[in-house]
Amino acid sequence: MTIDLSKIRAIDMHVHAEVSCHDPEDPVMGKFFDAASAYFKAPRERPKMPEIAQLYREQNIAFCLFTVDCESGLGAKRVSNYEIAEFASQNADICIPFASIDPRKGKLGAREARDLIENYGVQGFKFHHIMQDCDPADRVGYPIYEVIAEHRLPAIFHTGHSGMGTGMRGGGGVRLKWGQPMLVDDVAVDFPDMKIVLAHPSWPWVDESLSIALHKENVFIDLSGWSPKYFQPQIIQYANTQLKKKMLFGSDFPLIHPDKWIEAARTVGFKDEVMPGIMKDNAAKLLGLA
Repeated sequence: MTIDLSKIRAIDMHVHAEVSCHDPEDPVMGKFFDAASAYFKAPRERPKMPEIAQLYREQNIAFCLFTVDCESGLGAKRVSNYEIAEFASQNADICIPFASIDPRKGKLGAREARDLIENYGVQGFKFHHIMQDCDPADRVGYPIYEVIAEHRLPAIFHTGHSGMGTGMRGGGGVRLKWGQPMLVDDVAVDFPDMKIVLAHPSWPWVDESLSIALHKENVFIDLSGWSPKYFQPQIIQYANTQLKKKMLFGSDFPLIHPDKWIEAARTVGFKDEVMPGIMKDNAAKLLGLA
């Protein structure tokens, strides 16, 4: 079973699996979930994977599903990449499995990445260097990038402000500087065969993301994590012109509901002719589905 593009109306590039179907919620991550729910004014209860799939299937939206591995940076136990991959294989009509591996796991992380790609069908990766307390271009993570590039898969890099840690004492100990988009530019140069997705509008460094995506053939932008009604004008400007083939729909579910994002996107000035690309066609090409 594979995704039938004719039967879906969108591809959401940015959906979090924040709790396991088998294990209890990690108490360290629980504190970050408390703060993020308050910041986004979102429900505190985190949906499990079957609930996510049901919602997206009802909406006729395919989605990339991932956890965030920040075991070294925060000491928080991750949701298993293997659990996500196995779940996605059972819901392959709608769910695209991505994995997350803490960059500090280096060569051991690279072994896991290869196994997930070659034996479990993982189709991309997610990095959140703010939560992982690591410079995106730190060579410690390069063995993992090498595996991703070898298989020519996409990798999503969190950029900009982090809702995770906002309002916590000392920001939960996470450092916003690792979310500066320009730090990913070295990675884009060193790994031209890895498709890099800069996640979120990257505030307060919006123009850096636009510049990198304009300059680097292998760099894209997903528009998750913010309601479009809060987008800076230059995001709309470039989405309608030079970057119309590089902008990707993403919600950041469960913190932002895909329907809410889509509803807002209809009112902010995206041209009618660019919306099919943003909502589905650009992602389908990036993911090798079209």
